[in-house]
Amino acid sequence: MIKILKLQKAVILIILGIIALVIYKVLVEQKNESSKYFLEAAGLLFVVGALMFVYPILFSKKDRAGCVELDPEIDPNANADDQASLPESEVRVP
Repeated sequence: MIKILKLQKAVILIILGIIALVIYKVLVEQKNESSKYFLEAAGLLFVVGALMFVYPILFSKKDRAGCVELDPEIDPNANADDQASLPESEVRVP
């Protein structure tokens, strides 16, 4: 599902934030003054990654019944059978 909704960038940003946080912890132990910049970068990466996770939910389509439909892009290389839409009863969540 992560691949379908194109959330790879958000996952990468969260991972980079974790790496920056680990670098910060290492630099704090060495009492390096530049460690605060890694902490700021980690916080920024976490915030941007979280916003990228929420973006598809905020801009999803609502149908007449009020149910939200996330519209993932269909893979152009997939078979026609794979791209067939699900029946109405399987798409909606109560």
